[in-house]
Amino acid sequence: MDTQTIDQFYQQVQAQDQSIAQELQALAGKLQAASQGGNSDAREWLLDLREVALTVQAQQQQMTQLLQAIHAMWQNQQTQLQAMPAAMQGGYVPQAMGQNAAPPAFGRPGGTGGLMGALSGFLGSGFGQAMEMGAGIGLGEDLINKLF
Repeated sequence: MDTQTIDQFYQQVQAQDQSIAQELQALAGKLQAASQGGNSDAREWLLDLREVALTVQAQQQQMTQLLQAIHAMWQNQQTQLQAMPAAMQGGYVPQAMGQNAAPPAFGRPGGTGGLMGALSGFLGSGFGQAMEMGAGIGLGEDLINKLF
């Protein structure tokens, strides 16, 4: 999978998060209006909605931690590869692997660029940069603040 595809998926997740937030905000607004209009059940439903929003926030925080762990792993791999001799970074196959062994096909389409190309591309992608900044998905905090 290339970094452009990863960025597309990331943008789709962000758009879905915004959609969920808007729908929950609309529901909260309706419940607040009903509560202010004298509906005693609406206040309890609004509190239930708050619990749902807190659960979504917890899930978002867990997802952010997962994505940051993946990003840290990629950064660690890049650091290790930078310490390798240049001949090994570009797909060099040591003699111990045998004549028929194929180099890893990571990186640019067609398998060129080696693992270093894949790491650099990932870390430079919009998704990789968002993970590095700790942006994660961000629905939880915004949602809680806007709803309550």
